[in-house]
Amino acid sequence: MTNPCEKMKFEMELRGYAPNTQRHYLSHVRLLEKYCGQSADQVSPDEIKQFLHHRIKKGISYSNVNISCNAFKLMFNSILKRNWSDEVIVRPKKLKKLPYVLSKDEIILIMNHIPNVKYKTILLTAYSAGLRISEVLNLCVLDIDSSNMLIKVRCGKGGKDRFTILGEENLNLLRHYWQLYQPKTFLFPGIPSDKPLSARNVQRVFKNAKDLAGISKPVSVHSLRHSFATHLLDGNTDLRTIQVLLGHSNISTTCIYLYLSNKHLTSVRSPLD
Repeated sequence: MTNPCEKMKFEMELRGYAPNTQRHYLSHVRLLEKYCGQSADQVSPDEIKQFLHHRIKKGISYSNVNISCNAFKLMFNSILKRNWSDEVIVRPKKLKKLPYVLSKDEIILIMNHIPNVKYKTILLTAYSAGLRISEVLNLCVLDIDSSNMLIKVRCGKGGKDRFTILGEENLNLLRHYWQLYQPKTFLFPGIPSDKPLSARNVQRVFKNAKDLAGISKPVSVHSLRHSFATHLLDGNTDLRTIQVLLGHSNISTTCIYLYLSNKHLTSVRSPLD
């Protein structure tokens, strides 16, 4: 294996990285190679800095640039043994922006502009169970446990399995969907049917429906997950339970929803009152 990307793929498989992580890391290294016009093992520290600066100036999100930094650390320090410091692979400072949340009425309005049962079921399952788009698209038929009203999430972020809730309305919608499509393995198969549906298609359908609904908030499919957590907190679900349902390793990640829950904040009385 002389190709740096082949070595990186081998190393990630050896370490048990999730398939999505492998794909993302390799795509970021290939973007660097394309930008520099040469193989990763020929890239200099200054060229890495120039590439990261170029991405930031283009307005690429912090999370996307952060993935680049993680991929480069693995490639240049673990695979190519360069042992470059954070002065070379410069990670940008994260802006502490609060995510946008949709109200229940806004979610219903968006769904009313999605006539396709399959896409509507995908998006409402993401909201009802608090799933990432990759998690909902990788669900299998056997992951729906209607006896215990649970959904099993396999290999979520960090390769962790977990359970989340299966709501009554969500179950009814899934049953209706199953009667129409009768999926065999993947709950939401793509083409070919032994592969899950493309996330890009779901994002496109969501954006079109959002625009048709006249909602100007800069929201995406992932905003349904934020909305799930915020609405649970508004309904007095405790933060630890929300952490478990979302699959967060650290409760500090879940604490962001304290800032998004208007009901939680407005229920606090000022000491002056």
